[in-house]
Amino acid sequence: MRHSAPRRDQVGTRSRVRQRPHNRGIRFERVRAVIGKIIGAGTRASLVALLFALPAVVLPSVSADAIQIMLLFALFSACLVFIEYATSAPSILEFRYAPPFNRLRFLAIFFTVFALSVIARGELAPNAFTAFLHALGIIVGDVIDFPYSPVRLMVIMLPENATPELIREVRTASGLSYLISMITLAVFYFFVRILEWPARNGAFNVWVNLPLFDPTAGGDVLPRLQRDGRLNIALGFLMPFLIPAIIQMMSDLIDPIYLSDPLTMIWTISAWAFIPASMIMRGMAMTRVATMIDENRRRAYAASRGMHPASSTA
Repeated sequence: MRHSAPRRDQVGTRSRVRQRPHNRGIRFERVRAVIGKIIGAGTRASLVALLFALPAVVLPSVSADAIQIMLLFALFSACLVFIEYATSAPSILEFRYAPPFNRLRFLAIFFTVFALSVIARGELAPNAFTAFLHALGIIVGDVIDFPYSPVRLMVIMLPENATPELIREVRTASGLSYLISMITLAVFYFFVRILEWPARNGAFNVWVNLPLFDPTAGGDVLPRLQRDGRLNIALGFLMPFLIPAIIQMMSDLIDPIYLSDPLTMIWTISAWAFIPASMIMRGMAMTRVATMIDENRRRAYAASRGMHPASSTA
């Protein structure tokens, strides 16, 4: 018997049938990646919202107006973080694909706000945990409170009619928040110097991880990265000293900041400790990226000289 050859329409149908499971697998992987990205963005947004709502949750008595303001900030920050992480490329968030840079910064501000909220709660509803953090803050504050130190400048910033209790609370909160920022810098320095961040995470894309930095403007990118990194480190070291002085000078023109309010003290001292540490981390990261670019250029130059010895001796 003769075996009839398959017709063209039958061959096309079989090939399409064979390709369907593969296409379904690709579509399933894409859907799973999109769902995973949305879940990750929602988780990060929830954590940021919890950060802003944390003082209202921990403190036993907070006014209704303060709760509404914190909820508004929590909602706005959560929406911003969700949009940043739900999109393919970031718009303002730096080092998004270079963990644990942003994770360390979030943990630093979260633990600072949490510790200061617990200490403030201990003034109204003390327990063993609040007493432990309060004692730790007193020890650290007394150690750091030497002449011309950042903690001493925060205490001097207080008005002349400040009570001894307020001075003690500001010294305690400043010492504990400054300790958390120093620990964060030490951990990030360990990642940069010992674990060779961000090379251990694979290839580093400057365009994606530094969306606010334009590598095509202003000549060579290497000196610009080095300059911006050193500038951030210098400003980060100076800001804990400059912020109290600026606030004290501006108190003559505008209403001074009253740190007797627990919420005001929590957010003011948290920002005073977190913003300089964040700037130093950014400077260290940009300096590290500049070093990686310089090393890659040196290797490429050495390889080109090895491949073309005649051109190198000419």
